[in-house]
Amino acid sequence: MKEEKKPDSVVFDDNTQTYNAHILPYASGVAAPKIVPPDVATWKNTNVLSANNQFRARYEDIQRQYQEMMEQFEYNDLVYGSKYNFEPITGKTYHLYRAKDQHTFLSLISPTECNFDHVGSFKLGPDKTWERL
Repeated sequence: MKEEKKPDSVVFDDNTQTYNAHILPYASGVAAPKIVPPDVATWKNTNVLSANNQFRARYEDIQRQYQEMMEQFEYNDLVYGSKYNFEPITGKTYHLYRAKDQHTFLSLISPTECNFDHVGSFKLGPDKTWERL
């Protein structure tokens, strides 16, 4: 026996064998308004642009932090690789000079008090890293 097909306007659930138009969260009659999904393309494009700008800003900030860290690493490498015969004190300012044989040395003498080739002035921080002044 052939099963009778219901018209498209009739809401019939084949699994439960019931008419269930009354429990649907939307209108299902022929005269019901057309369901039109909202156009979210503009919203999506605006928010994609905004999100991309945030990612770009964060990326640039990470790049800046990396450059600062590498610069600090190079200063630390330069100062710790220089010659000095004293134990530097945290918070004190020291001056780095280049000798005639091109080796570097750390000194307490300020550049105004001598004629050495001044490379830079540094302060030893509490974390034992050198900060360029």
